Amino acid sequence: MGISYEPLWHLLIKRKLIKTDLVRIANLNPNTVAKLSKNQYVDGRTLEKICAALECQPGDVIEYIPEK
Repeated sequence: MGISYEPLWHLLIKRKLIKTDLVRIANLNPNTVAKLSKNQYVDGRTLEKICAALECQPGDVIEYIPEK
């Protein structure tokens, strides 16, 4: 599986935010959020922007799921 952004979606729900809020507050391209939704690769700068906008740590946004 690799990297999952499931913690990010739980964090957004906890803070009563939706994906369009994330686009706005983190100044992200909607295509980037679509990539996150599909657990596709995003660069470190994107993760940095998300963490800064949500005032959280990378571990609050991503998790590693080992291959079986």
